[in-house]
Amino acid sequence: MQTPEALGIIAGSGVYPLLLADAARVAGVKKIIVAAFNDETSADITNRADEIEWLRVGQLGRLLSFFREANVRHAIMAGQIAPGNLFSLRPDFKAMFLLARLKQRNAESIFGAIADQLTEINVELLPATTFLDHLLAPVGHIAGPKLKEREEEDVSFGFGIAKQLSALDVGQTIVVKNGTVLAVEAFEGTNEAIRRGGLLGKKNAIVIKVKKPGQDMRFDVPVIGTETLRVTAEAKVSVIAVEAGHTLLLEKAALIDLAERSKISLIGR
Repeated sequence: MQTPEALGIIAGSGVYPLLLADAARVAGVKKIIVAAFNDETSADITNRADEIEWLRVGQLGRLLSFFREANVRHAIMAGQIAPGNLFSLRPDFKAMFLLARLKQRNAESIFGAIADQLTEINVELLPATTFLDHLLAPVGHIAGPKLKEREEEDVSFGFGIAKQLSALDVGQTIVVKNGTVLAVEAFEGTNEAIRRGGLLGKKNAIVIKVKKPGQDMRFDVPVIGTETLRVTAEAKVSVIAVEAGHTLLLEKAALIDLAERSKISLIGR
């Protein structure tokens, strides 16, 4: 893909939108136009943006108008919106109309419908990994101790279960130990699932994170960041196994350093 002159970023929480903006600049994007969300997006995004509009979650009409007026033709969704905010949003008329037409109201169906709305105003929503290929998890050992035989068996076992559950839109993360599923991610999100699994496993449980079959890579891409690593260490989990080539390792150098210091094995499968 030819690098666009301008890029719209629909910015959720965390460092992801910041890393994306920086990587886009390095790739040659001249203008960064950010739709940011109150109580979600880091204020640091202001330093990366040429134009920025602060929105309430649910103000779809205003987001579309902002991108139309800024002449955005390419956009990327980066960073999460807290599930509680996504499902307790106060929708404007445009969002209400969109929600009324959805048979299912989960993150994928809502974001997919938003993508369709962007297409209608001639904005192409690019894959969420655009400009960030260097942060995708490689195959094999990434950091921390080499896996023991029992851990290898649990990773293989867990990947099969995680793939089946993710296909049902339950969640993309599970926690296993000794051939038993301890926790499955649902509405609470990845970090809370890890805490719950770690508590049940006492110590040395294993976290598996995958993309779901047929996942739309324009949004909801699997991500591991330093905050997840810290939660994993607190939960006394020994291994994080992610799907290689499809999982973003945010702040990769810091992530690897933290995994090494915490003696947590980080691997790509």
